[in-house]
Amino acid sequence: MSGTDIQLFVIIALVVIGVSVFMSFFPFMLWISALAAGVRISIITLVAMRLRRVVPSRIVNPLIKASKAGLGLHINQLESHYLAGGNVDRVVNALIAAQRANIPLVFERAAAIDLAGRDVLQAVQMSVNPKVIETPVVSAVAKNGIEVKVRARVTVRANIDRLVGGAGEETVLARVAEGIVSTNGASESHKDVLEHPDLISKTVLSKGLDAGTAFEILSIDISDVDVGKNIGAHLQTEQAEADKRIAQAKAEERRAMAVAHEQEMKARVVEMQAKVVEAESEVPLAMAAALKSGNLGVMDYMNLKNIEADTQMRGSIGGQSDLLGGDGPKKS
Repeated sequence: MSGTDIQLFVIIALVVIGVSVFMSFFPFMLWISALAAGVRISIITLVAMRLRRVVPSRIVNPLIKASKAGLGLHINQLESHYLAGGNVDRVVNALIAAQRANIPLVFERAAAIDLAGRDVLQAVQMSVNPKVIETPVVSAVAKNGIEVKVRARVTVRANIDRLVGGAGEETVLARVAEGIVSTNGASESHKDVLEHPDLISKTVLSKGLDAGTAFEILSIDISDVDVGKNIGAHLQTEQAEADKRIAQAKAEERRAMAVAHEQEMKARVVEMQAKVVEAESEVPLAMAAALKSGNLGVMDYMNLKNIEADTQMRGSIGGQSDLLGGDGPKKS
């Protein structure tokens, strides 16, 4: 390859690279597409978007859709929403869907809903086609103590005006469950709920549970009603068992007090017996002192011993009588 060919190849490569860089920085194809769609936008505006770090296709393509739908949006509105971190394409699609469904929705409201983190297109679709939310099984107890398990289906429609700052589906389900519990709790018997489940729907709907939420409740339909446990009887059984345990504890306390009192009395008896034994041990000493001092004579001492011997003999005879089962030994 000659030097001239190499120079020609380098020139062609530089031209191709320069054209590619130029076309990427100056989006002529996007500008031509906008002109073909009837959207008047200058090439300088597209270059300025590049300088502001805005992807021109994410602004021009939604602008073309909005122009074809007759929304009358300006490019500055879309660019400002993009710079704020919003989804321009989704907002434009939501505006087009709202226009087709005759739902009053302006760009500022749609942009605010999108920046709030909600799917504005889904909200518009839910306004046209209401959504059915099924509650979990809600357990409630009637006045007769019977548990009633209820499952409901809530038909809601998105409220565009309350999407910003309005409560979500969890709040709606919680309020519906609260209304079911209060309605069943006010029923005299679980049979009333089984016979007229529509009373739950009417009572819950009359409370205005959708206030402050992003939805409008259209209907509440009871899909399933089951009878659960007899909570009243269960509570009474538990109360009786608790009373029984309390009575047993009190009886055990009284028994322990009686045992303690008995032990105390036995201790007192033992103490008194010890004192008697101690006093009896002092009798011989006292008698010896009396004999020594002359206050007690020898005959007196012998008479005392005779009395003690006679007492022991009578006691032994009495014990033998008790063993024989009579007054004394029988004569043959």
